[in-house]
Amino acid sequence: MGAMRVTHVTTAELDRLEFDAVRSGEHGRVAAQLHDLANRADAGSEITRAELFVRAGEQWEIAQEYERACAAYQRAIDDGGRTVIDPRALCAGALLQMDETERAHAHLQRLEKDVLDGLPTYLHIAEVLYAHGDLEGAEWWATSGARSRHRGGDDLFEELLRIRFRIRSDLGLDEDDLDRSI
Repeated sequence: MGAMRVTHVTTAELDRLEFDAVRSGEHGRVAAQLHDLANRADAGSEITRAELFVRAGEQWEIAQEYERACAAYQRAIDDGGRTVIDPRALCAGALLQMDETERAHAHLQRLEKDVLDGLPTYLHIAEVLYAHGDLEGAEWWATSGARSRHRGGDDLFEELLRIRFRIRSDLGLDEDDLDRSI
């Protein structure tokens, strides 16, 4: 007898699970629940299977289970469904946490060749690289995202400009047109 399929995963259900993780501190348990939900989700769900794998990976990262996070992100990559943040970027971040720099940069190099869909991915990469001391890489991604201005609200765009300004200040670079637009 196979696992019971879930026909519809809602944003409200996802929010409830993630709130439970924050409240309880049991991010690993919630990650496992999200992973199970992703395995049972049908294609017609409000939340894609790939997004559920991404959310499971994020919970694994919070629990400092980086290998499990990478595995969840790889499932999202393999699934190919729509996600808020490109799972290759998330996987690169988890790999950096494990000091697997070459593998992380291989993901980032593949991302550089693609037209990315939305500001959240650019912002995530800029923040991760900044946190790991790669200021030049972080500045490149923040600038690319700011200049692309794909999808994302004004708040997200302003957040990207703020981290870009901070990075550029740390690098000792002069203000440019994007810096002055903050």
